[in-house]
Amino acid sequence: MSGQIPHSFVTFLVTIDPLGVAVIFAGLMHEAPEALRQRMASRAMIVATGLIAAFAGFGEPLLQALGISMSAFRIAGGLLLFLLATDMVFARPSGIRNPTRPEQEEANRSEDISVFPLAFPLVAGPGALTSVVLLVGDASGPLSLAGIILSLAVVLALTFAALIASSYVMRFLGVTGTNVVGRVLGIVLAALAAQYVVDGIVEIMQRS
Repeated sequence: MSGQIPHSFVTFLVTIDPLGVAVIFAGLMHEAPEALRQRMASRAMIVATGLIAAFAGFGEPLLQALGISMSAFRIAGGLLLFLLATDMVFARPSGIRNPTRPEQEEANRSEDISVFPLAFPLVAGPGALTSVVLLVGDASGPLSLAGIILSLAVVLALTFAALIASSYVMRFLGVTGTNVVGRVLGIVLAALAAQYVVDGIVEIMQRS
């Protein structure tokens, strides 16, 4: 379990990216009063947590029902995470985690951004949902699963804190500082993604 917690924590930290989410949230809510910002952040975290929990509990059974092996999903997830890592390293927004331009315009017109785009795809994006399915599928027992849940809870708490303090985060780091942090995390995520692909290929070769 001692190794599971750091691995899970780093995986969730780089896929959810609390600082990056906070900067986008600050941009979307820059004219909103503080009470509304806190309400949007709270509602978004509730929705995102429920969505991630649903994938954690039913992701693997759903894959089995569709006839998809964890090895195949591990490879596909690794490739998806690698694309996300590429976007983070080059600080290039895309539809993988950030809303596209039409989605951004829709969010700017909407008074309630808590579900879209804040909860999904900013907090509970494809990277986070893929990671939780893979990590839960790799859990070796109750203690390992508890470590994954603890890591996720800590990262979600950090994300909520970053959303609440998003205006201060934006003033302290700025866009450049956030991009620097994102690039470093992107390199770590690229390595994790490569490991997922390698592990999936090895598992398939061992069964053949």
